[in-house]
Amino acid sequence: MSPDVLNRHLQKTLSRGRVAVSAPAGCPDIQLYLFDPGVLDGPLSHDEAQAVVAEPAYWSFCWASGQVLARWILQHPYVVAGKTVLDFGSGSGVVAVASALAGAARSIACDIDAAALDAAAANARLNNVEIDLCDDWANRPGSVDLITAADVLYDPENRPLLAAFEAASTQVLLADSRVKDLGHSGYVQQAVIEARTWPDLNEFEEFNKVRIYLAGGD
Repeated sequence: MSPDVLNRHLQKTLSRGRVAVSAPAGCPDIQLYLFDPGVLDGPLSHDEAQAVVAEPAYWSFCWASGQVLARWILQHPYVVAGKTVLDFGSGSGVVAVASALAGAARSIACDIDAAALDAAAANARLNNVEIDLCDDWANRPGSVDLITAADVLYDPENRPLLAAFEAASTQVLLADSRVKDLGHSGYVQQAVIEARTWPDLNEFEEFNKVRIYLAGGD
């Protein structure tokens, strides 16, 4: 997958948008094609701002929770080694790439955004690993050992995902910077780690504290 493809996706909402290879500060061992802030040599026009808000290219940023979860996997490779791992809401694919690097038997990036899947494929190639792509949760493989997910609880209506993840796999590894209390006893907090979205969006400090949870742990 060529970065030119990603540029074309990005330019659907921001005509001067482009990606560049970058190593997020929170997970410097993985390189990604991410939004190049150097293109913003001036303020966004009204039309550009409206387009970005209407159809944000989430995949072109590496969010704090994704960085933290990816690095945690690289530091604890036994969690994914030899397993079939599905990363839900994969975005840039950073967590799926980390799982592949850490020795997963199969790493799957799952996202309903076709541009995100293109980004995940491009970023896997950039890091010299292979991942599989899944375009919908309903189309996931029948057997999954571990589900990973980062920042998927931003909408309260997504809370049922916690139970759905547990039902669909043996273990779940979740990272979230938005919800301080999951309200679900099956998820045990493993760590709290600080990181910032890359490129930095100057989000509220409270969104830079990422909590990692494991469900179905030994």
